[in-house]
Amino acid sequence: MKLVILDRDGVVNYDSEHYIKSPEEWIPIPGSLEAIATLNRKGYTVTIATNQSGIGRGFYNEMQLDAIHQKMQTILKVHQGRIDRVFYCPHLPTQACNCRKPAPGLLQQIAAHYQCDLNAVPFVGDSLRDIRAACAVGCQPVLVRTGNGAAVESLLKEIASHVWVYDDLAAFAESL
Repeated sequence: MKLVILDRDGVVNYDSEHYIKSPEEWIPIPGSLEAIATLNRKGYTVTIATNQSGIGRGFYNEMQLDAIHQKMQTILKVHQGRIDRVFYCPHLPTQACNCRKPAPGLLQQIAAHYQCDLNAVPFVGDSLRDIRAACAVGCQPVLVRTGNGAAVESLLKEIASHVWVYDDLAAFAESL
C-alpha cells in the first residue's frame, strides 16, 4: 500500500488561531485539493492526522467536525480526490493522552488501521509537532511552508536533518 499522511490545518486548509469550528470556516489552501487528487491518481491512499483540541475546549463538537470533513470530501470529489479517513485527537494540550501530536498515538492508530509499517511513509505537516510525530514512528517528515511551516523551517536543523521541505502540498504531490 502506498500511503501519505497529512496534517489538516495549515496543510489542506487555512488555519485560524480561533479554530476552524464550522464548514463555513473551512477554506482550502489553493492547490491543496488538486494535490490530494494528484496523490490519489498516483496510487496513494491519503489519510489525515490532526489535533482538534477545539473539541476539548468546547468550541465545537464531533458532529460539527464531521460536517467540516464532509464539506472537505464533497469539494475533493469535484477534483476526483478523496481522503480515505481522518484520525483526530480531541484532547486539550494539558491532558495526558498519547494521541495529541507530537505524541505518536494518532500515527500508531493509522498503522494499526491500515496494518502497515509507517517506516518511510510521508507525513506532511506545517509544524514542529508534525515533524516530531513523524520522526517518533519512522515516517518521512515533510514540511510545507503553508500554515506555520515557513516560520518553523529554520528550526528543523535542531530536530531532524532529513526533513523534506516544499512550498505547499501541490509541490510535494508533484515530486512523488
